Amino acid sequence: MKKYICSFLGIVILSTLFIACDNTDEESLVIYSGRSQYLINPILDAFAESTGIDVQVRYGGSVDLALLIEEEGEKSPADVYISKSPGPVAYLAERGLLSDLPEDVLEISPGSDAGNWVAVSGRQRVLVYNRENVTESELPESIFELTEDKWKGRLAIAPRNGSFQDFFTLFRLQHGDDIALDWLEQMVANDVKVYANNNSIVQATARGEVDGGLVNHYYNARLKVENPDTPSENHRFVDGDSGSVTIATVAGIIPSGNEKNAEKLIRFLLDTAAQQYFTDRTYEYPVLAGIESKHDLSKPPTIDFGDFNILGSGLERTLELIREAGFDI
Repeated sequence: MKKYICSFLGIVILSTLFIACDNTDEESLVIYSGRSQYLINPILDAFAESTGIDVQVRYGGSVDLALLIEEEGEKSPADVYISKSPGPVAYLAERGLLSDLPEDVLEISPGSDAGNWVAVSGRQRVLVYNRENVTESELPESIFELTEDKWKGRLAIAPRNGSFQDFFTLFRLQHGDDIALDWLEQMVANDVKVYANNNSIVQATARGEVDGGLVNHYYNARLKVENPDTPSENHRFVDGDSGSVTIATVAGIIPSGNEKNAEKLIRFLLDTAAQQYFTDRTYEYPVLAGIESKHDLSKPPTIDFGDFNILGSGLERTLELIREAGFDI
């Protein structure tokens, strides 16, 4: 994991001040990451460079990796689990598969009530739309409006994606299973298109393949920097609407006996340099106050972490309802 080191030398230098390089070459850390490699790999490279700890990463879907950790049990090689959304981490916490974090770490960033995982960055759910095909007067105030006839065949979702599943969990816990399932079935009846992930929805929207879709905000924010002429725009539902929920990327420690090095990584992810990386390079909202983004992001939303504590118990039921609505996940 060397190809990103030069690009992130600044992160390495700053973070070296934060974590003393007192490790030997024999020290290692196994990370299960539900975050995409291109998003998280540079910061993990920086951690390895500044600490001397050999970092080994297994990438996969957040839910799949959580289920794998559960299946592996005490034999799991994982030391740290990073998830793109809170649900899978809360799922592990409920089953006693996460270690308690130190109090000083919990004071840096909000997280679970039980103190066994913390938020690392934030992403807000939005409706990405193509301004050439959707007028501002058409834009909905509430996610419930997306089932109206005028949106038939025009929208996309990614039901296999972890952030969609966490959104839907909070949605059904707010409104009840019956209303949530009815909304999703109405979306199906309205010929909603299914894509693999957020990025594919944003790209399809930019091409005009669909007129819009439900995604995390940062995918289109990144696209607009790469291609300022893209016709895709982010639309935020009104405050308090289920469609505008903010979802955190989270991290927890697996009780593997390597907690010392695992804690170093958690602290690293919450350090100022890493938080600056998340907002500047991945276009996300930092969890630390005082971090300014070089991008024109909207005002950071308030994240209600209290809701995330119930995502673990809600995940299995959420998957059941998504399947009941007709999706193969």
